[in-house]
Amino acid sequence: MGVTIGQIFDLTVKKYPDQEALFDVRKNKRMTYKDWQEEVNGLANAFRDAGIKKGDLISTYLFNTGELATAYFACAKIGAVFNPINFRLTSEETAFILEDAQPKIVLFEEATSPVVTSIENRFPYISFWYIDEHTPAFAQNYYDKTAAAPRTPISIEVEETDLYAIMYTSGTTGRPKGVMHSHRDMAEQSLLCITSTGITSKDRGLITAPMFHCAELHCAFLPRVHAGASNVVLHQFQPKKVLELIESEKISILFAAPTMWNMMLQEELAEHDVSSLRLGLYGAAPMAPALVRACREKLGAALVQAYGMTEMGPAITFLSNDDQIRKAGSAGQAALNHDIRIVKPNEEGPSEPDDILPPYEPGEIIVQGPCIMSGYYKREEATQKALYKGWYHSGDIGYLDEEGFLFVKDRVDDMIISGGENIYPREVEDTLYEHEGVLDTAVIGEPHDRWGESVTAIVVRKDPALTEAELDEFCKNSSKLANFKRPRRYIFMDALPRNASGKILKFQLRKELETVYSERP
Repeated sequence: MGVTIGQIFDLTVKKYPDQEALFDVRKNKRMTYKDWQEEVNGLANAFRDAGIKKGDLISTYLFNTGELATAYFACAKIGAVFNPINFRLTSEETAFILEDAQPKIVLFEEATSPVVTSIENRFPYISFWYIDEHTPAFAQNYYDKTAAAPRTPISIEVEETDLYAIMYTSGTTGRPKGVMHSHRDMAEQSLLCITSTGITSKDRGLITAPMFHCAELHCAFLPRVHAGASNVVLHQFQPKKVLELIESEKISILFAAPTMWNMMLQEELAEHDVSSLRLGLYGAAPMAPALVRACREKLGAALVQAYGMTEMGPAITFLSNDDQIRKAGSAGQAALNHDIRIVKPNEEGPSEPDDILPPYEPGEIIVQGPCIMSGYYKREEATQKALYKGWYHSGDIGYLDEEGFLFVKDRVDDMIISGGENIYPREVEDTLYEHEGVLDTAVIGEPHDRWGESVTAIVVRKDPALTEAELDEFCKNSSKLANFKRPRRYIFMDALPRNASGKILKFQLRKELETVYSERP
């Protein structure tokens, strides 16, 4: 029998009982693995006392908290299905997930209380548990529930093939879908992350990316627990606070999306001792080569990139520190026990897995591996399309070089076709990032009567004096960007819309631009 998430936790406790396991910064609470096991057992018993059975679903609507970390393992030990919800969602988006997932219990906190309060009367079958003080009248207090529960282990048989979690996709192109993963999927994902990053029990990891997203949860948090390392939980990302914690807690490893690394680089780094940081993980979105160089030079840590998607657990490739410069711009090579193919896109249906393209020719990225999802919750047709012939069809465009390194060009849906030429927005974005006055950027295609689409760059300025003419001249003089790929229009914004994993919501940008056009006289 294979190992389950609950067994992973208990085996680590057995091996490292007195190691500091968790420090919740918000509540200033530290626990050893033995202490934490008692809390996990207490919550597991409280869930059982509340009527939760194996297979029932429990949702968390929380920022990064010790309670979320505890619920994660409590669910695993009793065979409940864990469902972390994006705390940035609106009330209607949250209601959609609750209606779709049908949880029995939802954990929430003060920061998410306004949204929950606005929709809770629509879900009379859900028991809402509040983790902070001043519990709303409709809810029950988390600590009241756990105080009376025994700390003894629960003997429930959980199989490696049992459903462990339903993780909802980012929704970058519309309504999110529930991705189903088994215990075995994530045990495999944890092992490949440990082997790819070298995590050990001596590491101290900082949780600063959202724990509801699989990048932090499965590539950073779970592998650290699996290896017996320590976890410091920061309620939400604040670049200055992250630097302070790296210094005070001697953080050796952390995961952050590229936009988060970029924000840290804007702080006064000389004011903080970050010498303990040995490894910086990044992923969830591409990192421009200029940003990779800045992170390495200014923070001094080794870098490892992971690329993937919720449906695969998420990581399907890793780019090692040694290859960061040699293979700049690459997402890395296939992860342990994973196979990646580049196939010819099919406009009429799923791409054929055997229609393989040669090195350097862009096509759709498809993948097989032990961490592949069971399917989409309640969406059989979407599952069949995504898992056509046993391969996950990512919808991402990329190519493999002769050494098997993957280069992600863009999403199929984001590719710009101008005058019959295919233009990948990422190429243009990487060029713009080379300009010292650009903080953030997104490139999209806008309708054009003559060319079909024209290239438009939305830019967040680091330098308020930066002008459209200056950027245009910069792109004209770039040896990395053909003239037909050059933006024909620049739009300056204060910030770009991103989801919690750091991906730019280009569909939202398009909608905003459509609104502007429709309001013109």
